[in-house]
Amino acid sequence: MTTGRLEAFSDGVIAILITIMVLELKTPEGSSWHNLLPMRPFLLAYVLSFLYVGIYWNNHHHLLHAAKHVTGGVLWANLHLLFWLSLIPFITRWVGEFPAASEPAAIYGGVLLAAGAAYWILQRALIQAEGPDSLLAKAIGRDLKGNLSPVLYAIGIALAFVEPWMAEAMYAAVALMWLVPDRRIERRLK
Repeated sequence: MTTGRLEAFSDGVIAILITIMVLELKTPEGSSWHNLLPMRPFLLAYVLSFLYVGIYWNNHHHLLHAAKHVTGGVLWANLHLLFWLSLIPFITRWVGEFPAASEPAAIYGGVLLAAGAAYWILQRALIQAEGPDSLLAKAIGRDLKGNLSPVLYAIGIALAFVEPWMAEAMYAAVALMWLVPDRRIERRLK
């Protein structure tokens, strides 16, 4: 199987997730800027979640662009990733409603950690399908950001029980680290 159908399906799911997140935003109670102030937690959670979904979409595109074919294992690994990403609208709403609560902040980090693990599993499944000498295997290499992210998520989860804003700051730091697209695959493709 080629990667085209898998990428198209994943793009559709990710587009739906972004749509669901934006539809969860409610309009302000009034028409002035002042009426946006009570919505800050929702808006900040939305921005962070939108960044995360965008980062996964971007890196997923690069990952599949470097692969030549997919297997049944790759299909399941991709569905595993999409499952965790599909929880982002739900957890975004919960964090937005209870910005000072530890449990939503910790579970937000848990969803991000699980999505990161699922992305790693997808990478491994693609590398296994392509072979250890494939362009993808060479491009992934040591994957410093990929190895550092779970550690930072775990720290964020622990910080959620100290101060939820500290956890959210940690999750934002990880997103900023990934905001610059992963250039390893692009370099190998050239």
